[in-house]
Amino acid sequence: MQENQNQDLENEELYEHHKFVASVGQEPLRVDKFLMNFIENATRSKLQQAAKAGNVLVNELPVKSNHKVKPNDIVRIVLAYPPAENLLVAEDIPLDIIYEDDTVMVVNKPAGMVVHPGHGNYSGTLVNGLIHHIENLPTNSNERPGLVHRIDKDTSGLLVVAKTEAAMANLSRQFFDRTTERLYYALVWGNVAEDEGCIEGNIGRSLKNRLQMAVFPDGDFGKHAVTHYKVLERLTYVTLVQCKLETGRTHQIRVHLKDIGHTLFNDERYGGNDILKGTTFTKYKQFVHNCFKVLPRQALHAKTLGFTHPTTGEFMRFNSEVPEDIKACLEKWRTYSENSKAIEEE
Repeated sequence: MQENQNQDLENEELYEHHKFVASVGQEPLRVDKFLMNFIENATRSKLQQAAKAGNVLVNELPVKSNHKVKPNDIVRIVLAYPPAENLLVAEDIPLDIIYEDDTVMVVNKPAGMVVHPGHGNYSGTLVNGLIHHIENLPTNSNERPGLVHRIDKDTSGLLVVAKTEAAMANLSRQFFDRTTERLYYALVWGNVAEDEGCIEGNIGRSLKNRLQMAVFPDGDFGKHAVTHYKVLERLTYVTLVQCKLETGRTHQIRVHLKDIGHTLFNDERYGGNDILKGTTFTKYKQFVHNCFKVLPRQALHAKTLGFTHPTTGEFMRFNSEVPEDIKACLEKWRTYSENSKAIEEE
């Protein structure tokens, strides 16, 4: 059976859709379960179907879904068609353009919009809209047109787009050299003790859940990351903070704030969609769930973006309004806090 699968693979042009290397500390784990830890939105039944069709390879050999992955194994999913992220299609998607000239564009991305195509999100992304709006966008090292940096799907706010090769190189260097300015507003669980502070700790892929990032304080894993924060408003069981990024790691603010005990409000991936602070009263629980309905995503907004213009050399700073969903949630918490104080003073 395996010989027939090998012949089928050799006779068909296959495209790699995913590739993962098991860590040194990987305990034996079924390959379908292993892949579910890596691929967002994947279902076990689909992975089992892929394995049954001979499309799941471990160390270049097709395996069944119950095959156990071991340390340093190379796991690949190969299919007979190119990955959809390689088939970029221009789409007439409305873009909230804050600024644009011949070399750069600044866009205010709404929450819910994916920045670039990837597994499960092959259309409707910012990149699909960009290639419709601008011809011949330069690509970065990951073959993503125009992108110099990115923000998460459910994070709103500002992004700069490079329209020329020279602008791409210049802006990429600025992000590498940490000379850009990036300020975020974040609503977090709990009363942050210090008015301001600095969080340092390497960030890397979690060893327990591959869809999460984690902080590794010893510095022997992950990449160096620094986040500066300042408290803007204390609202009883939550706090509004401003975060300034010194580095730009995946999920950096979300992971750093969780690491100091202040998970982002309604951040489902990191547990912020649970009631992490407050009373046990039923009315309070209902209040929080109402806040979740008003703000159905993590409370994070990329508010300010500053960089040196690649052509003119002028430092440019852009600001965006806090979106309505975060505003509405903040108003609910302000009302709750005021009422709580009034009760305490009686």
